[in-house]
Amino acid sequence: ESLARLKMRVHQDIVLNSSTLLDCDGDVIVLPAQTRYEQRSGGTETTTERRIRFSPEIPGPRIGEARPEWEIPCQLAHRALADGPRLFPFTDTADIRREMAEAMPNYAGIETLRNAGDSIQWGGRILVRDGVCPNLPDDRAHFADVSLPRRDLPEDGFWIHTRRGKQFNSIVQSDLDPLVGNAARDAIFMSREDSERLGLAAGTPIRLRSSHGEFHGRVQLGPIRPRNLQAYWPEANVLLPTVLDPLSEEPEYGTVVTVRPA
Repeated sequence: ESLARLKMRVHQDIVLNSSTLLDCDGDVIVLPAQTRYEQRSGGTETTTERRIRFSPEIPGPRIGEARPEWEIPCQLAHRALADGPRLFPFTDTADIRREMAEAMPNYAGIETLRNAGDSIQWGGRILVRDGVCPNLPDDRAHFADVSLPRRDLPEDGFWIHTRRGKQFNSIVQSDLDPLVGNAARDAIFMSREDSERLGLAAGTPIRLRSSHGEFHGRVQLGPIRPRNLQAYWPEANVLLPTVLDPLSEEPEYGTVVTVRPA
C-alpha cells in the first residue's frame, strides 16, 4: 500500500539530459548506464543493409557505478519479480544473443558473434527473389495509393528541412561538419540562384521565421534546389511546429519559412 502511494520518475541514460530536470511530485532517480563500447562481453549493432556487427568491449576507465544498459533492467527484475532470475537469466550479452537467435529465426547466427569484425546479414544477401516476398500471406507485396496533402509555397516563402550531416544515429557530434566543407552549426544551406536573387553572399547573417519560431544563422551555399533550405538538427527544431502525420504519427521535419537579413 505504501508503494502504491510512492511517486517517482526513473531515468536510465549514459548522460544527464533535460528530461531529468522536469518537475516531479516525488523523487527522481537516475540510473547511470555504460555506452555500448564499455559494456562487458560487447554488443551488436545493425547497419542499414541488415548486417549485424559485433562491437567488442573497449578496455579503459569506467565511470562510478554506471552499468551495462542490459544489466540494469535484469537486476531490477531479479529484485522485483519472484521469477525474475528465471525470466532474466542473463550473465552477459552472449546469453542475450543466444536467446535472440531462438526467439527470432531471422537473426539465426547472431549467437556466433564474439570477436571484432564478426557479422551476419539477417535474411541473407537478397531478401526478395523472383518476385516472391517471404513472410507475407500470399508471397506478394501489396501497394496502395496515398493521397498527399497539397501545400502551396507562399510567394516569399522557402521550404526548410533539417539535416544530420556526419552522424552518429541522428545528430552531428562536432561543431563543424566535415562532409560539407566544415560547415558550422548555424549554417543555412541555400542554392546559388537564391543567394544571387536575394543578394545574400556566403556567410551573410540571416534570420529565418516560421509560424512556430525564429532561427538566426549564416548563408552556406550548397547543391540544393531553389526555394529550398536546410539547417542542422537539433538547432533548427525551433522552427518546426508540433505537427504529426495522422496515419504514421511521424513529426514534421520541414516547414515554410521566410528569409530576412539578420
